[in-house]
Amino acid sequence: MTSVNHQRAAAFPPGAPGYRAATEVFNLAAVPCPAAAVTTHTIEQVRQALRYARGEGLGVRVHSTGHASAGVRPVDGGLLVRTALRGGVSVDPATGAVRIPAGTRWGEVVAATSPHGVTVAHGSSPTVGAVGYLLGGGMSFYGRMVGLAANTIRAIDLVTADGEMLHVTADTDPELFWALRGGGGGFGVVTAVEVGVVPVRHVHTGSAWWPAVHAERLVRIWRDWAGQAPRTATTSLRVMNLPPVPGGPPQLSAGVMVSVDGAVVCDDDPSASVARELLGPLRSVAEPVLDTWATTDVSGVLHAHMDPDRPLPVIGDHMLLRELSDDGIGRLLEVLGEGSGSPLIAAGLRQLGGAFAVPAPGGGALSHLEGAYSYAGSGVPMGGVTPQALREHCARVRAALRPWDTGRTVPSFVESFDQPQGHLEAAAVARADRVRLRVDPDGLFRGDIAPHATALA
Repeated sequence: MTSVNHQRAAAFPPGAPGYRAATEVFNLAAVPCPAAAVTTHTIEQVRQALRYARGEGLGVRVHSTGHASAGVRPVDGGLLVRTALRGGVSVDPATGAVRIPAGTRWGEVVAATSPHGVTVAHGSSPTVGAVGYLLGGGMSFYGRMVGLAANTIRAIDLVTADGEMLHVTADTDPELFWALRGGGGGFGVVTAVEVGVVPVRHVHTGSAWWPAVHAERLVRIWRDWAGQAPRTATTSLRVMNLPPVPGGPPQLSAGVMVSVDGAVVCDDDPSASVARELLGPLRSVAEPVLDTWATTDVSGVLHAHMDPDRPLPVIGDHMLLRELSDDGIGRLLEVLGEGSGSPLIAAGLRQLGGAFAVPAPGGGALSHLEGAYSYAGSGVPMGGVTPQALREHCARVRAALRPWDTGRTVPSFVESFDQPQGHLEAAAVARADRVRLRVDPDGLFRGDIAPHATALA
């Protein structure tokens, strides 16, 4: 087979260099094994890939950076299309629109928007692909102010199974526009999205860390504050058990720690009083061993959560939780805190409520979240920790938190294909399936649908 050039995208078989490049993922615990794979840089290359798939009788799967590879259906056959569309991020200050080609990472988007004094509802990591995050809901650190990131989408460029290029908006195709935003995928190959900006210039952001001996008091203070916090604040609390990291602060790997991070918009609050209302009581419990909270421009938000910047094998779990009682906090720390034996490197809660909880006017299939917190926990099978040990502890945490589990998940935060998943009601699944049957009647993308997001065979 020929290699990729500026006009034609060739599908590569296993073992070819192009195959390895197209199947690269961030989560090394879920490397896909398709029958063939291709990286696409242009619309025409996407069309060529779809023609190849139809000619070979292969279903089509789509990914970009591969951060979500563990949470989607395993790729055991078919053609995997990696989208890395050229063109770069474009910002229109007059309309407040930001165009993001598929394959673009959040770091590139923030770098393009921040000189204009605006930002977008981006993820917490600069390495995460923007398009997959947006289509799967997206819980940003501006989320309690603007809601799910999917609600900020204004337009989507889509290549359908027959190769047609569509510019999908609420006006051009309202049903397809609804389905693409959180409907679970399987509609075609998204090549770009257009999102609206978030008019923010300054935030108080960072993270603070304490030894786990203070965990119970810290969690209660954070929980009580989170329930009353204004929408300008979106934070998370995690129990961390970091291994030594070359070049990293050594005090963070000295044992089990509790970390509080996030962002508080302070354009209208130069003194960052909202952040002080949270951090003051936490700091009074004990002096943090590390405290990076500060008022910065919007680029600082990308570093507050301290997500890994290189591919790793990650095994974890995710669920949406109701408000935690004192008993719930006790259960949480019993399975995650000091003395729990938890092999998870990071596990904790992201603050929901605010605009997250409000159905967005004209929103997509997933337009809001019912729950007080998003739980996510993950570990790396290294240093004597086995995949089985991580899965067993994830199950132990899930069992402990069952009384508070809503049964819902957010697609872009699911850590494992085997975990319970569900983000759509039955009526929404049926509505999304009607759109799939219209735009992909032969089911070319049927295997690309999120678990429990379709009733189609």
